[in-house]
Amino acid sequence: MLFNSIQFLIFFPIVTLLFFLLPHKYRWIHLLLASCVFYMFFIPQYIFILFTTIIIDYLAAIWIEKSDEIRKKRYLIISIISTCLVLFVFKYFDFFNHNMLALSHRFGFYYPEKMIQFILPIGLSFHTFQSLSYVIEVYRGNQKAEKHFGIYSLYVMFYPQLVTGPIERPQNLLVQLRQEKMFQYSNLIEGLRLILFGLFLKMVIADNLGVYVDQIYSKPEAFGSLSILNGLFFYSFQIYCDFFGYSSIAIGCAKAMGYNLMDNFKNPYLSSSIGEFWHRWHISLSTWFRDYVYLSLGGSRVKVHRWILNILVVFILSGLWHGANWTFVAWGLTHGIILIVEGLTNKIIKPQKDNGRISIRRLFNTVKTFVIVTFSWVLFRAADFTQVKLILKSLLNNLHLKDDFKVDPKVWLFLLFFILIDSFLFNSRFDLWCNKRRLAYRWSFYLVMILLIIVFSNVDNFPFIYFQF
Repeated sequence: MLFNSIQFLIFFPIVTLLFFLLPHKYRWIHLLLASCVFYMFFIPQYIFILFTTIIIDYLAAIWIEKSDEIRKKRYLIISIISTCLVLFVFKYFDFFNHNMLALSHRFGFYYPEKMIQFILPIGLSFHTFQSLSYVIEVYRGNQKAEKHFGIYSLYVMFYPQLVTGPIERPQNLLVQLRQEKMFQYSNLIEGLRLILFGLFLKMVIADNLGVYVDQIYSKPEAFGSLSILNGLFFYSFQIYCDFFGYSSIAIGCAKAMGYNLMDNFKNPYLSSSIGEFWHRWHISLSTWFRDYVYLSLGGSRVKVHRWILNILVVFILSGLWHGANWTFVAWGLTHGIILIVEGLTNKIIKPQKDNGRISIRRLFNTVKTFVIVTFSWVLFRAADFTQVKLILKSLLNNLHLKDDFKVDPKVWLFLLFFILIDSFLFNSRFDLWCNKRRLAYRWSFYLVMILLIIVFSNVDNFPFIYFQF
């Protein structure tokens, strides 16, 4: 079920209202059933795949908790391999097959050409990582194994963040699912604010920008260099508003019922370095890789060559997590290399701390970082390296072409409006920012966003970009 759909407009108030009408002891059943309905709106039968990973990790955690050190590690490995195998089959098997076939042609060994193609279950990478974080935390002794199968299932399937995150740790969400939540007007209002803000980001900004981005990527050779540059700029904000919008709606839906999910974005395009960017972009994923991969490899407490390897491993895996395509691997590798260069440079030239204050130096570094991120998105958005090459070639060689990329002026106004909001919200969140504004000021924002959603929502109703991951 899409957040930006009529079905969800009906689903959300009914689920939230019933949640508070039901006694606490029945609420987990209600939310689990609602989450199943929400997920089954996509491909119903794939819910069985989801429950397969749930059963594997539920049992593994219990066995880990009651076993000695040798068996604990054995059960952890079995759990990780089994859960990742499900992810591999549905997300990477076809990618693996195509690459093996290409290698067989290159080196002359036999590999069967018959391919088995699977449709990727919605949000498989997200709930796989959430399930893995639970087992790892139980293994490390940071979390007690959840004996209640229904509560654990709800932890993995909690509908607000089931499909596109945030990827929650058990210490945060699992604990809350056992707490009795009382209705609080402030929670409902803050949740509705975030839902409104998320819908505005998705339906007014991201979807309207997406129309122009699709034109550029469908036939880049037909557009002038300025038009292509404009399309790359638009995609930076399309993917940001699309994913930030989903996360805001997810956090808002949970908040309305009294549950607190982690913030997934903190003004990433106001970062003054790639390192800072990854502290502000898709925070639930970047911290997941930091805690379970980077630190497990030794983090930065190792020799320089090993630290470089650790960074490369993390970012290559991060790229592969996003998609079964070499362009995603190249995108992750690009960010990893830039982060390494930044780190080595900072060891030689100690950077001056600006504590986030506005300065010429920070402004320059912020613009530089945004440009780097914008060009790296080409690897992320392109279907293959041929399209990457075509985009960059057209950007460099089409200066002579007439600029016929006509953008509706209102799209620029929407984008400018968002950029101003994002600047005002630096290191804050829309619902909390609204708490500090006067009533008339708040309602002016609400009414403008509601009006823009009603009048200017794109009729195509694009799916969320991160659904494919």
